[in-house]
Order: sequence, then C-alpha cells, then structure tokens
Amino acid sequence: MKSASNFLLCVFTLLALSMCGTQEQNNAEDNENHVVFHKDLATIQHHGKLRALTTYSATSYFLYRGAPMGFEYELLEKFADYLDLELEIVVTDNIDSMFNQLNQGDVDLIAHGFAITGERKENVQFTDYLYLVNQVLVQRKPQNWRKISWSKLESQLIKDPIELIGDTISVRRNSSYFTRIENLSEEIGGKIYIDTLPGNLSTDEIIKMVADGTIKYTVADNNIAAINASYYPELDIDVPISFSQRIAWAVRPGSEELLEAANSWIAGMKKKQDYYVIYNKYFKNKRNFSRRVKSDFYSLNKNKISQYDELIQHYANQIDWDWRLLASLIYQESKFETNAASWSSAAGLMQIMPETAAELGVEDIENPEENLRGGTKYLDQLGRSFSHIPDSIDKLKFTMAAFNCGIGHVYDAQRLASKRGLDSLVWDNNVEEMILALSYPANYNDPVVYYGYVRGLEPFTYVSQIWERYGHYRQFIKEDESVVAELLDAENE
Repeated sequence: MKSASNFLLCVFTLLALSMCGTQEQNNAEDNENHVVFHKDLATIQHHGKLRALTTYSATSYFLYRGAPMGFEYELLEKFADYLDLELEIVVTDNIDSMFNQLNQGDVDLIAHGFAITGERKENVQFTDYLYLVNQVLVQRKPQNWRKISWSKLESQLIKDPIELIGDTISVRRNSSYFTRIENLSEEIGGKIYIDTLPGNLSTDEIIKMVADGTIKYTVADNNIAAINASYYPELDIDVPISFSQRIAWAVRPGSEELLEAANSWIAGMKKKQDYYVIYNKYFKNKRNFSRRVKSDFYSLNKNKISQYDELIQHYANQIDWDWRLLASLIYQESKFETNAASWSSAAGLMQIMPETAAELGVEDIENPEENLRGGTKYLDQLGRSFSHIPDSIDKLKFTMAAFNCGIGHVYDAQRLASKRGLDSLVWDNNVEEMILALSYPANYNDPVVYYGYVRGLEPFTYVSQIWERYGHYRQFIKEDESVVAELLDAENE
C-alpha cells in the first residue's frame, strides 16, 4: 500500500508540475500577444515610409472616377509630406482589429475618426483632436412621410432618448456608440437593447441599413449622419444622444516623437484654410456626395475604375500588363477623357501623338478602342527595348518614362548614370535622378548625352504618380494576381 501511495504521489506531482509548466507557457504566450511593438519617428524616418491604417468609407478613403479620395487620405498625404516620408496606406477589413494591428507593429498610425475615450486611452495614444462631433440617433421615417402632416410624422418618430427604453439599437461592439448606449441606459434608468454588428461594417454601411429598413436604429457621429442623410432623405438624425466628443487619430504607446510631430502638424493645419476646405469637401458638400454615391465609378458601389475597364483589360492582357497599372497610366494621360488633347497635339485616352498614331495604324485617334490598341502596341515596343532590364518593376518604370518623354532621353539618363557611378539598370534613386539632372546644362551638354535637354521633372513625376495610383487601384480593385505574380513578388523583395 505504501509503494502504491508513493507511486500515486509521484504521478500527481508530475501532473502538477506539467500543468504549471503549461500554465506558465500559456501566460507567456498571452503576454507576448499583448506586447506593444515599439517604433518611434526616428525609426520610421530611417525606413523612409509612413504606414497608416484606415478604412474604406464614404468619407475616409475611396476611389472615384479613377482618383483616390477621402478626408483621411488627403490629410495623410499632407502629413507624410510634412514628415518628408513616403506614404503607404493599409486598409483594414475589420475596424475592431485596428488597435491590435497598431500595437503589433503592422502600421505606425491609425487614421480613423476615433472618439477619444478613457477606455481607448488604455490601449493607444491619441493625437490632438481633428474635429468635434456629437452622436445622434439614426432612424427611418415612415414610408409615407412626404404625404403626412408634420405633427403626425413627429408622433411616429423617436424625439427623446427616453423613448428608446425597451427598444433595440444596432451598432458595432467595439465602437464608442456601443459604450454610449450602455451609459445612456444607465442615465435614463431603463434598458436599451444592443444588437451588435460585425466590425467589417463601416458607419456609412450601417446607416444605409437603416435607410433600407434592414435594421431599425443606429447611432452615428452627426457629421457622418448628416452627409449620408443628404442622400437618404427618409432618414431622421435630429435626436442627439451625447455631448460633444473629440475625434482624433491614434499612435502606439511610447511613440512620443511621432505623437509630438502629429500634434504640431495638426495645430498648423487648423490654422490653414486647406484643412477646412478638405473637411467641407467630405462632410459638408452634399451635391458632390450625392454624385459619388450614384456613380458606377465609385469604389464603394462597384468594382470599376472607368467605363473603359473591359477594353483596358483586353489590351493589357495583350502586352502582359496588370490592367490596373495600364488604367493608372491612362488616368495620368487623360483622366479617361477621350477628347482630351494636349498643347503638343497628343490626343485620346493614351494621348498619342498624330505621327505616332499614323505609324501604329491608328486612324481615329479619339476612338477609345483604336487609341488603346495603338497606345498599348507602342508600350509593348518600348518595353521590348528594355528587355535587358533584369527587374520586372524597373522594366515597367523605364517603359513608362520612355512613353512620357521619349526613349532617347531615357537612354541618355542611363548613360549619365553609368558615368556617375549609378546603376543604369535601376530606376529608383539611380536613373530617375539622372532624368532629373538632364534639366541642367552641365548635364545635358555632357558628351554621353545625345538627345539634349528634357524637362526631367515631368517623367520623374509621371512614373512616381502612376505607380502610387496603381497601389491605390490594387487596394480597391481585387483581381486574380496570377498574371502579375512575378511582378508583385519582385516588389516585395
């Protein structure tokens, strides 16, 4: 019996030690999952890129008629310029995960309209506020609201938050709206039920659900509610349920330098008219909002860039280009306007010169299909001239530069790069610097330069802006990446 007891004691001891070890391992994993990644402004500047997290919405970031737009987008562009950094926008598909993405080091900044709350301040640091809002109830007017008297309409709507007792409001779980409804229930001494919605729904989408009758009520910031109600007149947004709240962006705890820079920039922006022009553009301009919401070329409606998408896809496939890159080039050339013409007589979607059009067999330069056929054929010819470029992305950039300023000037820039000890087969920070240098006599008079002066800023900017816009197109327009897998792999190296 004694030996059996000793055996059982040993077994229990081993089990206990094993459980302790497992618990310690689990605790370590939990702690690791909650560790805040540390990277401040100096490190960000060393890498040369500001990674900002935002959301697709009708006010934050979207694509309209081929151009990236949005309140957060425009301010981020200005903030990145202020820091002299390249901007990389990262879009989340779940608002509830934004703090985790920030604190795990996936991004440097959250550019989203967060209400500053005590609970949130336990996880992130907030910038100075960008603007003030108060939260309002969003409800749908009755079907026949246009035909009934004002008094009858009023009787069928919530006019005071106390009337919400026993009713249900639909909001995201991790939103400030959820917390406000809980507090409101306490304040009015009656239960308001909360229908929790998933974090991948934007406030605009939830407001539309009220307009469509999918849900009964929601809560939104008054500026977002007002711009949406301008398109959905059946919505009532006249019942406030909160005092003023500060809306701000967020950085990681410990990012004191970045926070200080952001606050300094915000203070300066608020003194400029530009800030209020941008704010009014997205939260006050009802006509433009209505025009966007009705458009087929609004990324929150359809997966389209322009009315020529199918043609662009067809001709992009002919030359093995990602059609979104070709679309970005066409936007740069003409903004998809077939009757666009330049001072140099270039015309059509791809702004082909008349003599080039004749060589390419283009009879009607303003005909979209003929213009695209000729323009892509010319791009393909240029691309073959750079077949010796080993990197696929560099080859594309050389091709685009040649399309803009002529292949001779690009060859000049390559020869000048070699003479100056730069890599003549690499565009970024090498040949692009020499294309800029060809604006100056000391460079365009160099014996290795055959084609003379070129206004180098134009091809430099041309390539940069097309590639940046292509990044936005890839964010919004998701495609089968198999055709360009090699290109994307090269970009990530």
